[in-house]
Amino acid sequence: MSSEILSAAGSIPSSCLHRIFRAAETKEKESGAEVVKLHVGDPFFHPSEDVAEAFIDAVRRGETKYTGVEGLPELRAAVVEKLRSDNGVDSAVSRLLISPGSCQGLAALLQSLAEPGAEILLPELHWPVHLQQSLLAGFRPVLYPLGADLRPDPEVIAAAASPRTRVLLINSPANPTGVVLDRGELTALLELARDRGWHVISDEAYEHFLYEREHISVASLERDVPVDERIVHSVFSFSKSFAMTGYRLGYVALANDRAADVMKVAQEANIIGTSTPVQYAGIAALNSRFDASATNLKLVQRNRDVALPPLVRAGLLRELPAGGWYAMVDVTRSGLDAETFATRLLDRKGIAVVPGNGFAMRPELDDQGRVRSHDYAPWARHLVRIAFCVDPVTLETGVRGLIEFVDECEAGLASAG
Repeated sequence: MSSEILSAAGSIPSSCLHRIFRAAETKEKESGAEVVKLHVGDPFFHPSEDVAEAFIDAVRRGETKYTGVEGLPELRAAVVEKLRSDNGVDSAVSRLLISPGSCQGLAALLQSLAEPGAEILLPELHWPVHLQQSLLAGFRPVLYPLGADLRPDPEVIAAAASPRTRVLLINSPANPTGVVLDRGELTALLELARDRGWHVISDEAYEHFLYEREHISVASLERDVPVDERIVHSVFSFSKSFAMTGYRLGYVALANDRAADVMKVAQEANIIGTSTPVQYAGIAALNSRFDASATNLKLVQRNRDVALPPLVRAGLLRELPAGGWYAMVDVTRSGLDAETFATRLLDRKGIAVVPGNGFAMRPELDDQGRVRSHDYAPWARHLVRIAFCVDPVTLETGVRGLIEFVDECEAGLASAG
């Protein structure tokens, strides 16, 4: 490591998501042609009109002053009711914090749970931001292997843990795999965490995007546990269900009041408060949530059911994702690794996808928690991630071009052989 790097943050590699985002922008500027963007989870649909109207009305009324760090009381109360009725989660306004996006909420939550030398358990195939946030908070990530079906195994997780383990992060539906955990799997993970004295962070950003079963919130499984003994901290987003990606609004339901008090301190230091007009937009979104979430689910499911089966038939995708907005495509038969494949696909076809190895980074840390070196899980070197929440025509064009490129690469290998 260079002696110039003094901070842990300075040692953390940039996410593969941001690298391909910048590469796609450069490609468009240089070529003058629009890139087929399958690399970013930004939906082609928009928030309902009442969301925009609530935002504008708040601005016009002069509702632009600070709110408390916890968020607007009206929004917090509406979220608590939503959690109770929709998720089966027993929360309370005192344990509910609004954040400028679920990503910031996750970051503040991790900061509030971190201890010197503490470890956090993450799946070997993970959202890169989860890893970055853990490192920035001061955790030492422990990456546990997933099964052949990309599902977590409690016995494998238990074997990967140590006396320093403090947190187990669960993400269902999962980014990037699309895996959805059932009640039995979630119960087993929660029981393991409780037996070991761990906190559980449940990232439920894609709660409304399940295509084969109903969503189960992990915290609903400990509703009957006394509040002071609860261990599940749940993180939610307005970005996906309500297409409010640019509004930046999320919330965290803390397990107990002590955890909420600690996270308030992290929020005070990080944000002062969430945008006030955006919070009024959030209230409007919750008021129309049933229509909006159901409509948006149908739009994304239609994309999944129409555009992705050709990938299955081509042998590039084992099965359709059960949830979320993403699919991990296996491009082994192209003969190219993920980085090379993504670079050449963008250059030759104008299609942007994310190299899958970036979702399987394995950092080595020094004693100060800085990333000394890193590599990638070898089994991820032929995977790329595509987002299927994009415009249907864009998605079908991109999938068709991706399959054509794989076939061209395969034909090139055959002729060279």
